[in-house]
Amino acid sequence: MPPAAPGAPPFPARLLRELGRTEGGRDAIGLLVRDQQARRLVRLRAVLDAAAAAPAAVCPPAALDRLREHWALLEAAERADKAAVRGVLLHPLTGPWAQRCLYGLTTSGLATSGAHASGPTAKPEHAQDLDHFGALAAAAATRAGLPFATRLTAHGDLLVLPTLGALRTHPGARVELVSDGEGLTLRQGPATPTVTVRTADGRARSDAPRWLPLTTLPGLLPGAPPVLLDDLDPYRTAGSGLERHGLGAVTRLDAAARAAWAASWAGTEAVLSVGGAHRTTEAALLLRCLVPLARPPGTGPTGETTSHCSGTRREAFGAVLCSRPSTPAYFAATLVHELQHTKLSALSAAVRLHDEGPAEAYFAPWRTDPRPFDGLLQGAYSHLALADYWQRYALAARSTTGRDPAWAEHARCAEQVAAVLPVLDASRALTPEGRVLVDEMTAMYGRLADAPPPAGHAARARAYVSTARAIWRRRHHGGGGREQARRDARGATGGRPDA
Repeated sequence: MPPAAPGAPPFPARLLRELGRTEGGRDAIGLLVRDQQARRLVRLRAVLDAAAAAPAAVCPPAALDRLREHWALLEAAERADKAAVRGVLLHPLTGPWAQRCLYGLTTSGLATSGAHASGPTAKPEHAQDLDHFGALAAAAATRAGLPFATRLTAHGDLLVLPTLGALRTHPGARVELVSDGEGLTLRQGPATPTVTVRTADGRARSDAPRWLPLTTLPGLLPGAPPVLLDDLDPYRTAGSGLERHGLGAVTRLDAAARAAWAASWAGTEAVLSVGGAHRTTEAALLLRCLVPLARPPGTGPTGETTSHCSGTRREAFGAVLCSRPSTPAYFAATLVHELQHTKLSALSAAVRLHDEGPAEAYFAPWRTDPRPFDGLLQGAYSHLALADYWQRYALAARSTTGRDPAWAEHARCAEQVAAVLPVLDASRALTPEGRVLVDEMTAMYGRLADAPPPAGHAARARAYVSTARAIWRRRHHGGGGREQARRDARGATGGRPDA
């Protein structure tokens, strides 16, 4: 678990308890958002400082000069329209780029060859990462309505302007960008047609077929900012590890796919509010970007199935990565699930919740591999919110076809939480803030029993978790297990019979 920022002010206990209930109003989430925004701006400045301090082999003088030129453009744009510039710099997918760039600048000089240092080196894509800062600066200046001129290099077969769209071109193409403050002209040699992009209301439009716009989904509440459906940003899944699970980003959405996403999104707000007004509020305050993922392996050709995949990235605060859920109810559940990870990750960055190390030793019924304590806390937190959402959905459902699947989801999630909550509660590694959080989670779990699921759903959920535990023990510890030994030694009890 990363340490909280040194000297960070204490998180108000009232708001910490609110978050422990997997809720979070404007005050609590506002604190998390402001903290994450401050961290993002510091990290962006750190990229420039690291580039200036890096050896010439890692950041050549010409690359450093371009960075400084683009930084000056960024500063000029901020003077023209600070809010427009922050919209680009705080775009969730700027985070993965900044982390990757900073890592390359600060670790490339540590490369070794055998027993001898080989001297500073940079990966081939490192120069491309540094050049991307120019695309950020150009997008910010365009949004700010600042006249400017610059030249950029395409990333693969696209020149992506974050939050705006992309120009389809060829790998390594050099593109001249000229803005008159109202529109942006992109030129690529005399033989290639010029593309003109007009910007209004934060959107970039062009009749040129080579211009690929980003889909913008309406905000979930009146006055809430729109949500970008970003299938273009080159850093949206880079370094995420999705490929280890057979998953990946959608290369580019066609018109039919964009329409399908928009249709699914249109019905989500009404269903999300069934889970409580706080669910809509947290989504409206936190969600800025959806990254479409390919359907999970094994789904049918149409994708019309409840099987889907989703995730978040700590460095991409405000983004949810997911395949398109089959119904608005599952779309809403995906947001509930993933935004809990967003909240808890942000809280963990601001407040130290525990002192457990990274050892992967714990059973979690939602995973087949042993989990670290922090992963156990994250999973319990998100599944507790899901259990609450599906319970409310089931109680509000007017038909059996809607009620039964919701009770099944609720029972499974609640039983999964019951299997790990005693481990969290018994931990001596919790800080005082972590203890408040887990106590509120425990109390909320207890309140779920006020409206229990039908007996059949509860029995199937218990059998599911019991089977998952037995398989996990055989696979990892031959029937015993360090996790179970820890629980026995601590005398952890509670939860349901098989927990």
